[in-house]
Amino acid sequence: MKTNWNVRFLSLALILLSTCFIYAQDETGYPGDNFSMEGALDLFEKSKSLEDFEKRLNSEENSVNNLDLNEDGDIDYIRVIDNMDGNVHAIVLQVPVDKNESQDIAVIEIEKTGNETAILQIIGDEEIYGKQKIVEPFKEESVGGGKGGPSVKMGTQRVILNVWLWPSVRFIYAPRYRVWVSPFYFGFYPSWYRVRSPRPWRSFYSRTVVFKPKYRLVTTHRVVKAHRLYTPKRRTSKVVYTKTTRRVALNNGKVKGTKTTTKVGVVGNNGKATVGKRTKSTKRGIGTNGAVSKKQNNKVNVKKQKSRAVAGKKRTTTIKKRKH
Repeated sequence: MKTNWNVRFLSLALILLSTCFIYAQDETGYPGDNFSMEGALDLFEKSKSLEDFEKRLNSEENSVNNLDLNEDGDIDYIRVIDNMDGNVHAIVLQVPVDKNESQDIAVIEIEKTGNETAILQIIGDEEIYGKQKIVEPFKEESVGGGKGGPSVKMGTQRVILNVWLWPSVRFIYAPRYRVWVSPFYFGFYPSWYRVRSPRPWRSFYSRTVVFKPKYRLVTTHRVVKAHRLYTPKRRTSKVVYTKTTRRVALNNGKVKGTKTTTKVGVVGNNGKATVGKRTKSTKRGIGTNGAVSKKQNNKVNVKKQKSRAVAGKKRTTTIKKRKH
């Protein structure tokens, strides 16, 4: 009995350890670090309607949203907007950044492929994730077997999941469904919503790992019609683009350049001092460890050598004049 328990314990420990390695992730600096698309799909599967889905997305206990796109110190409210055309749905998850701009976080694209079949993918916006990110649900099916008996190799393969039985999917394909467009906007939120501050990234990420085993990252668009429906309706924000570009540049150790303006005292022919401005542009090549690049060091060394040579010539000239 002890041997069996030891084997089970070791197996469980190996599974947990491998899971930690599989889902280990570094912070990229893009806003998508603070939103779980896998978690969003998990909430969508459990929701009874799109209104219920929006409420779950913005509830603190679900640990799916940790975004602060406008950097005001509060987690952003995500509104849900459905775009429908026949049997095609493009359900947008969108943040109102301010009174004038909104930014799409992701879009859940759904197509009905039969009387009781439907496929689904969630697409992360490239402004949020750095590049377009596609996640989909899957299931595992056994492969192998046959007449060979126990000696035949058995295995599993991942296949596309039919999401028709999800309550949320059945809801949007019901005959009396009215297209859901969130009535909320920047500064106007539902009474149940509570403003809260973002968590540190590591703390947030550790809570989202539980969603990952049911979903996989892919590179193929399977829901083609829904994606065509969504593309011309995509919304992006200049505010988000500017802040994201700056943050990513800092994380990568890139500094484009700085301008310094100094006041310089100049003595004219009349003996009076005048004050002028001299602007100096400098480019600094700074690596991830904060060290100045070799090229910059070489330039500084060359300048020092030239200044020393000039100073040496001046001293030699002065000495010769004194001798004469």
